[in-house]
Amino acid sequence: MFKTFKNALKVKEIRQKLLYTFIMMVIVRIGCQLPIPGTSQSAIQSVMGSLAASDAYSFFSAFTGGSLEKMSVFALSITPYITSSIIMQLLTIAIPKLEEMQNEGESGRKKIQEITRYVTVALAVVESIAMAIGFGNQGVFGNVKAMSGMKYFFTMFTVVVTMTAGSAVLMWIGERITEKGVGNGISVILMINIIARIPSDLYALYVTKVQITETNGRSLGGAALAAFIILFVIIAMMAFVVALQAAQRKIPVQYAKKVQGRQMVGGNSSHIPLKVNTAGVVPVIFASSLMQFPIIIASMFGKAAGDGSVGGTILKVLNSGAWFNTKSLKEFAFTGGFVIYAILVIAFAYFYTSITFNPIEVANNMKKSGGFIPGIRPGKPTEEYLTRILNYIVFVGAIALLIIAGLPIVFSGVFSASVSFAGTSLIIVVGVILDCISKIESMMVVRNYKGFLG
Repeated sequence: MFKTFKNALKVKEIRQKLLYTFIMMVIVRIGCQLPIPGTSQSAIQSVMGSLAASDAYSFFSAFTGGSLEKMSVFALSITPYITSSIIMQLLTIAIPKLEEMQNEGESGRKKIQEITRYVTVALAVVESIAMAIGFGNQGVFGNVKAMSGMKYFFTMFTVVVTMTAGSAVLMWIGERITEKGVGNGISVILMINIIARIPSDLYALYVTKVQITETNGRSLGGAALAAFIILFVIIAMMAFVVALQAAQRKIPVQYAKKVQGRQMVGGNSSHIPLKVNTAGVVPVIFASSLMQFPIIIASMFGKAAGDGSVGGTILKVLNSGAWFNTKSLKEFAFTGGFVIYAILVIAFAYFYTSITFNPIEVANNMKKSGGFIPGIRPGKPTEEYLTRILNYIVFVGAIALLIIAGLPIVFSGVFSASVSFAGTSLIIVVGVILDCISKIESMMVVRNYKGFLG
């Protein structure tokens, strides 16, 4: 990896792309530190301090890079864009007109991308209004109850416009990184936000273990040992994620010999590489976004888990970390957050794979070019064989994702520690880094070919 990065810096074009990406990441982090006009810092610390340990906010806070806790202009982060992408992909299947656009090629995808932007802004407006009202009632934007009608409207309007504009700017930055930088811009923004939280999370993790150890009257060596175990597990899981991203199933393909003019062509063999984690980090991001949306809304309106209200019931059901604290089968049944999360991950893994890999199209292309899988007849049997193998691989990849995503839940239950940079965040960080390395290697290969042809 370091050798690839070192060689990439020697190429002017790649060096400029890396510099552009770095500058954009710096801008993102600066925006995460700028507070919304009119916010009360003391109220933010009070409200966010009580929510920091909540399972509802730990993951969302990691996605936003701590900008939500500071109530910055980027408080919504890139989550409205992710949610709008989910909605558009679902609608592409349900609405024939959108499906036609999808099949039109580059021009159709640009139209869908434009619609996605409008949906993103609309979602950002809805979420910012909910957050402005919810946090405003808790005093984050001053004493709104004592404000006059016009002043209250102006305050809420400023908050909504600022948060919506911040989300739109992040969307624009993500698209510019994709176009002029390295890697997928949206994924890069998520990665830098997660990495920015790691130092503070490590410190908070150690402090938490020290406090628990002192309370129990044990030596502080127990806290250091627990922190060492957690770090060791995270490193091991990181190696597991790298192996998962690289794992693939190779389907052998044989091409029949045929005569073209006076020459005999074909007869060579190849393979179809099917990645075990075919959908990458997309299922995890999609499932996490859907899981966190109702939790965030319920929490902003002052609902607490198990308080008897509808919002409290939602929080309790979706709180997957509560499994370790249940004392009866009835309580266990009402803390099925991880089960819902698992179902969403598996469903999105199959859904996204069906969009990116079409066995029917692959089988038809193989048949037209005279290719076949040894032991499998061309046409319909090849399609069925590829579908069967793909379904098996997708399921294995989704289970592997769930094993990694369950890591923070174990930490929360066993070690009483909130670790936002493990599990899902770890998958995103490693996946984005490997994707960027792959893009850099591809650019270097293209450059070498250009030099050879020139």
